[in-house]
Amino acid sequence: MRSSNLDRSQLRFFVQQGEADVLPERLAAETHVFEISDLSEIPMGIQVPSVLILGDRLASVPESDLRALPHALVVVAASGLARVVSEKADCLFVELPEAADEEQRLGVLRAAGIHAVTLLAQQRVELDLEQSALDLHELSSVGIALMRVRDLDVLLPMILREARRITGSDAGSLYLAEIDSSGAEFLHFRLMQNDSLPQVEQPSFRLPVDSSSIAGHAALQTKPLVIDDAYQIPEDAPYSFNPSFDREYGYRAKSMLMVPLRDPRGDLVGVVQLVNPKRDPFATLIDERSVEVHVRPYVTHDVRIVQSLAGQAAICIENSRLHGAIERLFEGLVTAAVTAIEQRDPTTSGHSFRVAQLTCDLAEVVDGLQAGVYAEERFPYQRMRQLRFAALLHDFGKVGVREEVLVKANKLPPLLDRGVGDRFRLIRAVVQGQFEKQRAEYLLEHGVDEYDAFVKRLDAEFELERQRVDRFEQAIREANIPRVLAEEQAGILDEIAATGYRDSFGEEIPYLTPEELHFVKIPRGSLDPDERKEIESHVSFTHQFLRQIPWTEDLKQVSEIAYTHHERMNGSGYPRGLRGESIPLEARIMMVADIFDALTASDRPYKKSVPVERALDILRMEVDDGKLEGKVVDLMIESGVYRRILE
Repeated sequence: MRSSNLDRSQLRFFVQQGEADVLPERLAAETHVFEISDLSEIPMGIQVPSVLILGDRLASVPESDLRALPHALVVVAASGLARVVSEKADCLFVELPEAADEEQRLGVLRAAGIHAVTLLAQQRVELDLEQSALDLHELSSVGIALMRVRDLDVLLPMILREARRITGSDAGSLYLAEIDSSGAEFLHFRLMQNDSLPQVEQPSFRLPVDSSSIAGHAALQTKPLVIDDAYQIPEDAPYSFNPSFDREYGYRAKSMLMVPLRDPRGDLVGVVQLVNPKRDPFATLIDERSVEVHVRPYVTHDVRIVQSLAGQAAICIENSRLHGAIERLFEGLVTAAVTAIEQRDPTTSGHSFRVAQLTCDLAEVVDGLQAGVYAEERFPYQRMRQLRFAALLHDFGKVGVREEVLVKANKLPPLLDRGVGDRFRLIRAVVQGQFEKQRAEYLLEHGVDEYDAFVKRLDAEFELERQRVDRFEQAIREANIPRVLAEEQAGILDEIAATGYRDSFGEEIPYLTPEELHFVKIPRGSLDPDERKEIESHVSFTHQFLRQIPWTEDLKQVSEIAYTHHERMNGSGYPRGLRGESIPLEARIMMVADIFDALTASDRPYKKSVPVERALDILRMEVDDGKLEGKVVDLMIESGVYRRILE
């Protein structure tokens, strides 16, 4: 605005009622003049330059009324009056000389008008700066919140909700760009939110990335697309509005803002669509009338702030997708590794997967408790994922155990087992040879005299010896089976080891060597103490292997949980003899699942599976012995989750 030519639409003068003639005619013709009888008639939210000419009657108003005058107002008063009133109000005061002629009055009033324009412009700049600071702070807060979320199913609703909130939009939708099997790009409708229709079922469809739809056209652009009225789109526009949703649900989409989501490389990530920004955020748009009353157009501020949000959202979505891809890759590697390890011992194939399932199922039961010792324990996604990896990898250390020990089905190692079999075949041949030798020697010495009687006696002796050999071998075979060794059976084994035969060189050979006797006299199971220690070392191997992996913060306890799954509550476990609360809850859950599966597994040739009820009784006995967490066993039995791995 120039002082010589004030814009009539930008400047208003407020004067005392009946005193409009205080304005020079030339100035009155250039401005709006409003006559008032009371200061309260001046609008508080002044949006255009305004000047108050303060006369004697208006100047006598209470001090409180003066202090309530808008800051954007310029007040003109006579010199003496201006000095008095300016001390009581925060407005800008301009002095009007009492003896001024018309030209002087015109100059002062025009100067006041310039002050009003400048003052209002300054305040608008300050408000814009303040709003920009608020927007920056809000976007920063939203960005931080979005960056913390990795789950796409949580992230997408958050993005759309924030975009709607900062623009006051009644509704909105979000599309993600995806690639089909042929390599063509399309928009996948992923989410819809609508305050006026909160119960509407989420549709699912695809749109091509072209101008056949508003969303598809927006996806081709680098800038936002603003539509003031979806039903008044120009005929020459390349896109068109599909009103099918409005017709089906009685809605009225009017103002629309489409913002493409692009990553820092400029690649399309998706499109956010906002609909019907409301003047009243609590209004419900139920018909044409409510839309006309409450819906406003999207303005530059809306576009700018949503565009900024879209940039952050695109990065967060890409990060989420990348994180998901990495998670799937790691899941695949873990699954492949576990499968490879279990293939070394086909007899226990599936054990790690069953233990992982039962462990996580038990953790879900704990997570749902509202009372009791575990009422405060929760297993959110990250903690459950950490537990699942620990359960899957709990036996990974078996890669460091010799295969002949790992897959040992009987007490005798395979090589010794074959040696015993070969030796007894040789013993039978020796016994048979001795029989034939004695028979030949009798013929040479005595001829056929009484030969039949001799052979009959010899056959009886041979049969007794053969039966003894068979009995000895059968005793060894029975003792070789991994079960509790009876005292009587141990005595027979000692007798066998003390018996021998002479080989072709005349050397005395025992029926059972000291090493073989050591193994067949294993009192329980198939492993001797050294082999058992080697098997138990798999826990340490597991720990050594897993701690080499640079786990992320949310998975840093995988190694420790797996390392403690063979500990026991009373300190009788291995490898560290931990007890009680020093054992993580995750490991206490896993040890129950591990024992239950080991008892009930039907794919182990060296032992029969235990009936389910017997297995549960054994777990209860382990609780009574102080080895297992009683509450965990009770929860497994009461919830019945153990049945899932038996199906």
